[in-house]
Amino acid sequence: MLASLLLLPLLSLLAGASPLEKRGITGPVISSNFPDPSILQVGGTWYAYSTTSGGKNVPMQTSSDFVHWSPVSTDALPNVGAWSSGGVWAPDVIQLHDGSYVMYYAGAVAGNTKYHCIGVATASNPQGPFQPLANALECPTGQGGAIDPDAFYDSDGSLYLIWKVDGNNIGHGGNCNNGVAPLVPTPIMIRKLSADGRSYASGSSAIQLLDRSDADGPLIEAPSLVRTSEGVYVLFFSSNCYSGSLYDIAYATATSVTGPYTKGPWLMITGNPYGQLYSPGGADVSADGTKLVFHADQGTTVDTRQMWTASISISGHTVHL
Repeated sequence: MLASLLLLPLLSLLAGASPLEKRGITGPVISSNFPDPSILQVGGTWYAYSTTSGGKNVPMQTSSDFVHWSPVSTDALPNVGAWSSGGVWAPDVIQLHDGSYVMYYAGAVAGNTKYHCIGVATASNPQGPFQPLANALECPTGQGGAIDPDAFYDSDGSLYLIWKVDGNNIGHGGNCNNGVAPLVPTPIMIRKLSADGRSYASGSSAIQLLDRSDADGPLIEAPSLVRTSEGVYVLFFSSNCYSGSLYDIAYATATSVTGPYTKGPWLMITGNPYGQLYSPGGADVSADGTKLVFHADQGTTVDTRQMWTASISISGHTVHL
C-alpha cells in the first residue's frame, strides 16, 4: 500500500509529460487548405500567406492574437509575372525599410510548366494587391528550377533571398522523384538583394547553405532563416517527401549568415511524438524567432494541408518547443 502511494506522484508526473512535450504546438488554426504558410507581423496584425488554393493565387488570413485567424476575401497576388503561367507556390512577404512590401513567389514557367522559378511582386500594404515584375528573379531550369523563396534581413540591414534548387524535379524516379541513384542535389541557396528587393545586389553571387544527406531522404526544402540576439543564424527546413509520413521540420545553425551551417541534433517537429500530425512541414519563422507556422495534412493525403502554429525559443544553437 505504501509503495503504491509513493508511486502516485511519479505516475502523475509521467502522465503529464506528453502534453508538456507538445505544449508549443497549436492547431489546426486554419482548417481549410492552406499549404506552405508564411507569416508577417505589421503592428498588431499577423498576416499569413499560402500556396495557391481556393481559387486564389495567394490566399491570405489575418490574426490579432496568433490564435484566431480570419480569411481575407481578396487575392494578395491577382496576377503573376509574364514569365509564369501561374500556380503560385510558397509565397513570402517582407516589409522593406521604406515601408513598402515585396512578395517572392514560385510559379510554373510559361511554355514549360515542368519547371518552377521565383518571381517578385510589390505593394504598398501587406494585403496587396501585389503587382508582379515581368521577369523572373531566379530561374535555374538547368538544375531543376527554384522554389520556396524566403526573404531575410540581417542585423546590418542587408536583405537576402534564400531558396531551394528544385533538383528532385529532374531526378530519376522513386521517392519524390529523387529516390533512384544517382540522386540529384537539392541545395538551399542564399544571395544578397538590392535595397529595393527587386533584383540582386551588384557584385553578389549565390552561395550554398545546405544540401540533402542520406538522412534527409530525397530532398531538403522550405527554408526559413532567423538570427538570434546572440548572433546565431537558425535555418529551418523540411526534409523527406512532402507527400509521405516522414516529412518533417528540422534546423541547422551557423555564426555567419552564409555558413557553414551544422544540422541540429534532432528533428524539431515530426509525426512522432506529435501523433496528431501527418507530414508536418513547410515552416516559416517570425522575425523575432518566437513563433512558427507550418502545414500538416488533414488525414494522410495532401488534398488539405492545414496551418498549425508553434511557440518556440532559441538558446545558443538549440531550438526549443
